[in-house]
Amino acid sequence: MTMGRRRSVLGVVLGAAIGFASASAFAQSGEVHVLNWNGWGTDQPFAIAEFEAATGIKVVHDYFTSFPEAFTKLETNPGFYDVVVLNSTYTMQAVDQGLVGAIDTGRLGNYGDLFPALRDTPLFVRDGAVYGVPWVWGATSVSYDTNVLNPAPTSIQVFWDPAHAGRVCWHDSPEDSVRIAALATGQDPENPTDLGAVREKLRALKGQINTFWASEDEWLKLVAGGSCDVSLIWTDSTEKAKEIHGQPITFFIPEEGALAWRDGLSVATNAPNADAAYAFVDYMTSAGFYGGWAQAGGAPVAASAKAVEALAAESLTRQVLSDPANVARLVFQAPKTDEERQAWLDLWEETKAYYAE
Repeated sequence: MTMGRRRSVLGVVLGAAIGFASASAFAQSGEVHVLNWNGWGTDQPFAIAEFEAATGIKVVHDYFTSFPEAFTKLETNPGFYDVVVLNSTYTMQAVDQGLVGAIDTGRLGNYGDLFPALRDTPLFVRDGAVYGVPWVWGATSVSYDTNVLNPAPTSIQVFWDPAHAGRVCWHDSPEDSVRIAALATGQDPENPTDLGAVREKLRALKGQINTFWASEDEWLKLVAGGSCDVSLIWTDSTEKAKEIHGQPITFFIPEEGALAWRDGLSVATNAPNADAAYAFVDYMTSAGFYGGWAQAGGAPVAASAKAVEALAAESLTRQVLSDPANVARLVFQAPKTDEERQAWLDLWEETKAYYAE
C-alpha cells in the first residue's frame, strides 16, 4: 500500500473513531503535548503526519531518559503535558503522586480491541477506575547470531557457555541483570529469595562479557560490528536489527523463561488539552498506527488483538511472541519498592566493580 493510500485509509479510520466534527473542533484547539522516550513510537514521522492531517492537532514531544526523570518533569511542569507513556510498573506510583488522572474509556473507540489480560490488570485499573491504557508490550530475552549458533540455543545458560567467552553483549541494567540471573538460578525473577546465588551467577559472567550497552543504538552498532554472539536485549530491537539492518540475528524465549514488560498511555493530571489527549491515545491504540509502526520496522507487540492479527507472517513478533507456549514462559515485571531497587542497584554496581578487578 502506498503512503498516500495508507494515510487516506487511516484518515477515514481515525475520523470514524473520533468524528470528523470533533476533528474540526480539535483543529481550533491547538496542540497535544506528549512525554515519552525519544524514538518510541509516538514520534514516528508517519504517525505524526497522519494524526495531524486527520485532526488538525499539532503533536509536540518532550523526552525523558528514565522514569524518575519523567516523574520530575510531570511534577515540575503541572498543567503542561497531556499524554505520558509509562511502564505499567510505574503507573500506580504516578497515580499516588497525583501526576496522572482517571481515564474515561468511553471516549476511546479502540479500547475494546485491547487484549483483556493487558487491559484489565491492576497495574492499570484501581477500584474500577482506569489510569493507564495498554499500548505496547514485549520481552527482554536472548538474541543470537544465527551464523555462529547453529543449532539454535534453548537455554538461558547460553550466556555462561565458555564457547562465547568475550562475546556476550549485556544490558547495563541492575533490574534486568538481577532478574535474568534469578531465572538462571531457578528463582522467581520478581521475588528472588537468594540474592547470594544471584550475585555468584552474575560474577560468573566475568570473562563472558564483551561490553555493556545502555541504548539500542549502542547495541545495534555492536551487532553491526560483529561483536555479539549472544545478547541480553529487547525483542523488538532484535527484530529491528534483522528487518531494517539486515543482521543475521534472531531471538528465542529460553526454557527457563524471559522477562516481559508493558507500556501504557496515561492522561496527565490537569491536561491542558484533554480532548486532544483522548484523540491521541485512541489513535495510538488503533490497528492503523500499529500497522504503520510494524511497516516502519522495530515495533514491539501491540496491545491490540486486531493489530496482532494483521502482522505479516514472517514477523518475528508474530512467530515467537504469538506462540502461547512462549508467552507462558514470560514473567511480566511487577512494581518494586525503592528499597528493592536500591538493593539490586547495589548488587549490580558491586558486580561491575568485580568485573573491573
